[in-house]
Amino acid sequence: MAEVKWTGGTEHWTHKGDVRLFLWNKKAAPGVPHRGTLFFVHGSSMASQPTFDLQVPGRPFSSAMDWFAAQGYDTWTMDNEGYGRSGKERPINSDIANGADDLEAGTDYVLKATGAKNLLMYGISSGALKAALFAQRHPERVARLALDAFVWTGEGSPTLEQRRKKLPEFQAKNRRPIDRAFVHSIFERDHPGTADEATIEAFADAILTLDSSMPTGTYVDMCSKLPLVDPQQIKVPTIILRGEFDGIASVEDLLAFFAKLPHPNKQFSVMEGISHASFQQKNYMNVYHILHAYYTLQEPVYKG
Repeated sequence: MAEVKWTGGTEHWTHKGDVRLFLWNKKAAPGVPHRGTLFFVHGSSMASQPTFDLQVPGRPFSSAMDWFAAQGYDTWTMDNEGYGRSGKERPINSDIANGADDLEAGTDYVLKATGAKNLLMYGISSGALKAALFAQRHPERVARLALDAFVWTGEGSPTLEQRRKKLPEFQAKNRRPIDRAFVHSIFERDHPGTADEATIEAFADAILTLDSSMPTGTYVDMCSKLPLVDPQQIKVPTIILRGEFDGIASVEDLLAFFAKLPHPNKQFSVMEGISHASFQQKNYMNVYHILHAYYTLQEPVYKG
């Protein structure tokens, strides 16, 4: 396995009580209009840098952080407790609520470090649940929210139906092992062919450089405790992104959630040819452009 090193950014550290949390920053490119401060939230089975700062030779801007920095965003991400470089000492399973607690500490650090008034936020999979719960708790910190590979009730989800078969195993321990075959399964379970082999292997190298096991808490929550978020309490502009082939949530489940979002600035985007891990798909650049368009949407001159 290739040992992955991350360069071009700066590492930062903050604390949630006694837990040390790792943050990674890539600053906005000079000479372009400043677009805001963007905070990425990772999912259940990989830490932040493999997800958002992946480098793949011959694949331009595999790093979402690099692409958004080039457009003028100050980009940040963090490892939740139990993942990557953040603390793993506590005997807990690092569930969704704990991840939202991490975001409270991480965003507090970023807001103070940058002077930003609020943040653009993107979360994927269980990271979308963490981001949504955080926005529900702290709407004043979120300028616009993007929820990718999100799930509300879990009804009609083939991925969660299969995952529930292992629920007793996940409930019995705080961590689950991962390996290269597991990373491959992420891209095989919904619709094989949506990601190229070089990207999958680079993604596996990056994930396994940092972790050989992952917390079980988000799996337990998504299999047995949904819904975890109340859409009527998310009072910030929100876009929901769903890959055409994603098995984590049905379109019906997401549209029911979308209908209950109270803010009039809301969008729903189906991403063609994409399954679950959207930034690692062949059509990844389309995801960037959808997000960029939403984040830069001008405020209306008339609101009624």
